[in-house]
Amino acid sequence: MQNMKYKYLLFDLDGTLTDPKEGITTSVQYALKFFGIEEPDLGKLTPFIGPPLKESFMEFYGFDGAQAQKAVEKYREWFAPKGIFQNVVYEGIPQMLKKLKENGKVLAVASSKPQVFVEQILEHFAIREYFSVVVGSAMDGTRVRKEEVVEEALRQLWNPAAPGFGLRTPESSCTVMVGDRKFDVEGGREHGLVTVGVSFGYAGEGELEAAGADYIVGTVGELERVLMQ
Repeated sequence: MQNMKYKYLLFDLDGTLTDPKEGITTSVQYALKFFGIEEPDLGKLTPFIGPPLKESFMEFYGFDGAQAQKAVEKYREWFAPKGIFQNVVYEGIPQMLKKLKENGKVLAVASSKPQVFVEQILEHFAIREYFSVVVGSAMDGTRVRKEEVVEEALRQLWNPAAPGFGLRTPESSCTVMVGDRKFDVEGGREHGLVTVGVSFGYAGEGELEAAGADYIVGTVGELERVLMQ
């Protein structure tokens, strides 16, 4: 495709490419139980889908930094062997990714989930091949803010060797960040990207609008139409 409007496409993972509700919420449930907190309603734990885990334990349960770090460790005890695959790809996503790549788009994943888990999930669902760049957070708790994840993905996409890499370049206007939460929209806007919010994920009512998403789509088909520009 010549003169395409959008060339570089960054995708969040959870709530955007896959529906991880069961795996994430049961892992949080397991971690809370370690602290003597019983939460039988997994629906109440969906706010953990999207933002960095440590911050979520602090925000939603009042944990201090040390407690939250321990909660993350307990979470991973369940998530690494079990929860990671309690997950499904949204219908139509593999076909959309294939079409986008065949039409000359350059695809990347930018997720706050640890990179080792992101890679495992993409491989498990046989969609890793569509992405030129995959960036997640580090297991030591660094690079968890969406702005940091997006910046590293852009560094690799645009010019990984550039010594004077800047946050905003001529490529910004043809680069899109796709996600289901305000963190994805804010992370994209921080770098001057076009932002697309998917309402089939886990955003609260009005969340994507308040974050200032350039587009909000309700289906994978609508998402494909926007990204094919």
